[in-house]
Amino acid sequence: MWTTVKSTAYSFYARRLNAQLAGASLPRHVAIVMDGNRRWARQAGFADAKIGHRYGAEHLDEVLQWCAELGIQHVTAFVASVDNLQKRDSDEVDNLLHMIEEVVAERLARPSSIWQIHPAGRLDVLPDSTRHALKLAEEATRHNDTAFHLNIAIGYDGREEILNAIRSLLEEQGRAGHTIDDIAQQLTADQIATHLYTSGQPDPDLVIRTSGERRMSGFLLWQAAYSELHFTDVYWPGFRKIDFLRALRSYAARHRRFGA
Repeated sequence: MWTTVKSTAYSFYARRLNAQLAGASLPRHVAIVMDGNRRWARQAGFADAKIGHRYGAEHLDEVLQWCAELGIQHVTAFVASVDNLQKRDSDEVDNLLHMIEEVVAERLARPSSIWQIHPAGRLDVLPDSTRHALKLAEEATRHNDTAFHLNIAIGYDGREEILNAIRSLLEEQGRAGHTIDDIAQQLTADQIATHLYTSGQPDPDLVIRTSGERRMSGFLLWQAAYSELHFTDVYWPGFRKIDFLRALRSYAARHRRFGA
């Protein structure tokens, strides 16, 4: 009986939040730091905390459905930084990457998927199998007749992304015959932005981080300069639709100043 009462109360609250968002200004691009998988697993009583990565990877599919329902067409999911891949226990990293291959790359690349997948990060630091799976997913969804885009930030470092963007821009301009002085005089922020992983997409309007941590961890340092930030104590696999709707309600209630 208590389960039924909780389910009814949850449904009522979710409908109330949806009603509050009717006609509200919603983000075009939501970026998510999917944090707290291992802590969620320990809290849930699993003997092996690494199982949290499976639940976390599977949960991304569900959150993408919420975004699609609300017309949010761009999502960037922070899966793992370069430091995560290089400094954590090798068994844990192997498990995480296996989940990416099995759950994210394969499931989101199925024919019925509406999302175009864009890997974002240093694919060279990934094992061949993970790199291959992401490339296949990218190619399989490249021609989807859809406006929905998912950036998978894996092997990602925000400072390195900016450095690589500038390096790529300089190489491009050099091939076109421009001198360093020419480039320095004409360089613009928009030029650099065209060489970022998210080139051609709007900057994130809202960045959500789960697990209670209040920091960006190098995530989208350039793109998130004017983003609204939302931190929640909920661990990523336990991030419910009402938690997502609350984040959107908070975003809709803010007056964006864009640096002012």
